[in-house]
Amino acid sequence: MIKMLKSFSLIATIGMLLILLGGALVTKTESGDGCGKSWPLCEGQFIPTNITFELVVELSHRMVSGIVGIAVVVLAVLAWKHLGHVREVKFLSVLSVFFLVLQALIGAAAVMWGQSDFVLAAHFGISLISFASVFLLTLLIFEIDKKFDARSLRIKKNHRIEIYLHTIYTMCVVYTGALVRHTEANLVCGDWPFCTNAAPLNFSAYSTEQWIQMGHRLAAGILFLWTLTLAFRMIRQYRNKKVMYWGWMVVSALISLQVFTGAMIIFTMLNLGIALLHALIISCFFGMITYFVLHATRSAKYEKEQLKTSTKKTM
Repeated sequence: MIKMLKSFSLIATIGMLLILLGGALVTKTESGDGCGKSWPLCEGQFIPTNITFELVVELSHRMVSGIVGIAVVVLAVLAWKHLGHVREVKFLSVLSVFFLVLQALIGAAAVMWGQSDFVLAAHFGISLISFASVFLLTLLIFEIDKKFDARSLRIKKNHRIEIYLHTIYTMCVVYTGALVRHTEANLVCGDWPFCTNAAPLNFSAYSTEQWIQMGHRLAAGILFLWTLTLAFRMIRQYRNKKVMYWGWMVVSALISLQVFTGAMIIFTMLNLGIALLHALIISCFFGMITYFVLHATRSAKYEKEQLKTSTKKTM
């Protein structure tokens, strides 16, 4: 059963990445109205007669989302049934299905009734949480037979708090990036890193879209510096723990690539391949960050258990 769960979890995780990339593709190609105001059918038809590029993109995204959605629900049920004894499995199973349904409902509402750019920007973040839940379920399934001793990794309280805050801030940066896409503010600034390198402080001339773009760049820059400094401290503090050492090395590489592809979006005038790679990297980055959140919550639990045990012994 574990072998089957492994295969199924990998399929579901890859499928969730395809949903994220498909959603980004729909936004980048402005294919959100490719099926008109009809959902889940396209133009009110099971097999549309008037085929356009936008229709193919939107319909493909819906089909992939539907198939992967079924896979995620099955994975959640099987994981609950066979691995429910593992502390985080039931919570992640519920979380993955809940946010998968939520993102589908928001997508459907956007098609049928329309939504503001600020609401639509939250769609990508919700999809990320659903992906992270499936990703963590996959890691837990692969952790079973390796018998990884989670108790051997003790993350200090101050480091746990910083990991939580870093994750919340990452979600805020992701939201600003999605807002850039939905307000079509990708290319409102022709230079990088400033909106206009020749006049970097000419804020009074900024349009609303330029403020959104530069707000995202500033937030992303802070995330970049915070991630590298946090990674440096984590690697130095937990260099004997492979999960922390190599995990934060990967996170450092991902955030560096994220900044690079963000700049390349400007230099290549919104090249579609670069834009999709940008979305893929932040998805992988967020998945890795949530893995550290998982270990942080475990450390907090084991710390409390140890405190209770020591208190009982002294009584």
